[in-house]
This record gives sequence, C-alpha cells and structure tokens, in this order.
Amino acid sequence: MRRLIPFGVAAAVELVGVATDNAVLQWLAKPLLAPLLLLWLLRSGRRFDGFALGLIFATAGDVALLLHGEPAFLAGMGFFLCAQISFIVTFARRKRPPVPVVAGYLVLWALANVVLWGPLGELRLPVLGYSLALCLMAAAAAGVSARAAVGGAFFLVSDLLIGLDAAGTTLPGHGLLVMSTYITALLLLTTAWAAAGGPDAARRPDRRTDDGGPATLAGEPATH
Repeated sequence: MRRLIPFGVAAAVELVGVATDNAVLQWLAKPLLAPLLLLWLLRSGRRFDGFALGLIFATAGDVALLLHGEPAFLAGMGFFLCAQISFIVTFARRKRPPVPVVAGYLVLWALANVVLWGPLGELRLPVLGYSLALCLMAAAAAGVSARAAVGGAFFLVSDLLIGLDAAGTTLPGHGLLVMSTYITALLLLTTAWAAAGGPDAARRPDRRTDDGGPATLAGEPATH
C-alpha cells in the first residue's frame, strides 16, 4: 500500500488542522483527499468510471464545505448528492444489494429524519433528499463487498454527525469525528472498489508468467 502514503499524509495533516482549528492546514489537505485516492485507483489499473466521477464530486463538495455560510453548505450537499448518485449507479451495476440491507437503511433514514425534522428548519427538504441518497449508497455498497459495506456505513455516520450539528446538536470532538469517519469511508470504499474491479471488469484465465509466478489478473492492481 505504498502508493497510499500520500493519502495518509494528507489525511494526517487534515486531522491535525481540524484538531487545532487551523484553516491553512485544512485548505492544504482536505481538497487533496479524494484526488489522491482517485490517482491511486487509476494507477492501480482501473478505468475512469462512475466511482471515479463520484470522487471528483466529493472533491468539489469538500472545497465547498471549507467555506462558511448556508449557501456553501447547500452547495457542498449538492456536490455530495452527485457523488452519492454516482456511487449508487456504479455499485448497483455490479451487483444488487441484499434486500434486508436496503430495508434496514430505509428504516434508519426514516427514523433519522423524523428525529431531526423539527430542528433542521429550512434544511429539512435538502437533508431529506440527500440522506435518502446517502442511505441508498450505503446499501448499494453492501452489494460490492464487506469492506465496501463498512465504508458506506462510515460515510453515513460522518454525514449523520453533520446533520446533528446542523440540527443544533454538536458532540464533543465533532470535527475530528466527522473527518476521521469520512476519511475512513473514502479509503475503504476506494480500496474495496479497486479490489472488486468495475462492473464489466474482464479477468484473464489464471496462467503462469515466464518466471513461473502467477500472472496478474486483468484489472487487478499489480502492486500496492
């Protein structure tokens, strides 16, 4: 996983920036998180697909959320909505998620919106729509692999914390909790997608290389 070291450095700088409330560090690191994962994904042999597009939308959302005010918050939510839709379509093309998982996430979506409906005020409808896409993404990720399922769950937790804050409930260490769960989600989803390949990933028959070692499957990362 040497190629993920730059992402690890950016993640560490971002978390330090959040912990110390240093805007300069956050501006330096946060916009690099998704692009560094995208670069790793493409260098691992994956084609540009819907998941890669989702990472680009996530980058735009990260930049928007570095700004202050409701317009920036809504813009960030819009970009992340596009990211979630890209992830959903891409994951669903590979394999449909288990029905009980989808049902469970929909129940969670309904309960969360019932609890937060009053405190959210004018943000109710945007959060209602975005949270639905988020829950569907987490459910769709469960159809990819166990690692992707965990990544989707971490993404949900991260954005739920943001929703709680928007509703007036801020937990201790809020910023670190949001960013650490978000960073974990991006890492798990990206590495899970790299391991799974795309929906139409072609694999060569297993064979031996000239030196007697096993050949790399088409679409599989040769190194980490």
